[in-house]
Amino acid sequence: MAGLRARLSWRAATLVDLRDETPTARTLVLDVPDWPGHLAGQHVDVRLTAPDGYSTQRSYSIASAADGTRVELTVQRVIDGEVSSYLIEEFRVGDEIELRGPVGGWFVWRPNDTSPTLLVAGGSGVVPLMAMIRARRAAENRSLCRLVYSMRTPEDVIYADDLLRPGGPDVSVDVQLVHTRAAPPSSPRPAGRMTHAELARWAWPTDLEPHNYVCGPTAFVEAVADQLVALGHDSAQIRTERFG
Repeated sequence: MAGLRARLSWRAATLVDLRDETPTARTLVLDVPDWPGHLAGQHVDVRLTAPDGYSTQRSYSIASAADGTRVELTVQRVIDGEVSSYLIEEFRVGDEIELRGPVGGWFVWRPNDTSPTLLVAGGSGVVPLMAMIRARRAAENRSLCRLVYSMRTPEDVIYADDLLRPGGPDVSVDVQLVHTRAAPPSSPRPAGRMTHAELARWAWPTDLEPHNYVCGPTAFVEAVADQLVALGHDSAQIRTERFG
């Protein structure tokens, strides 16, 4: 019960660093005293309070592996979004916000999981999946893992410095990029939505009993989950997180 109360309590979080990931996405590195730790895939509630007392809150996936009191959030700007606009345009190193969490126990990856893992991301849905990749790296977990990441253009690739560097984010993680509107000249596939045949090729064989994680816009997540079921994957091993 004490642990539950701690996770449901609001904590002051101080911005100590930031990184621009794309023209519309920024990673915030926060120091959160007494942070209880988290699992890759969990999220937090962020609360902003104005001097006049007006308060609003949003939920954001954690982008980092557990690392003491440091928590990273990657925020995608939403048109007319008051919280995302503030966090990207006005939030500065040394400023504080309030966090509550970590939240979630279903869409999580644990460091001792050695099952083959398929991660499928649409747009900013890559954020919690990147936390899983980073947690794997920290745990030196070398089980089979593949990330299939769908985005509109090369400029929209969040974590490009990590995902596209030689060797990828981890020697045991295979990264497949799907550009839906414009692909770079070096891309092995033309721009376009991921096909059923491609997903069938990239998914792990069902007899390996893989764990599948899918995160992104609702329509994208539902389409991928349905295709995985059609390929014979156990629905209990398809974990989804959706937005929009």
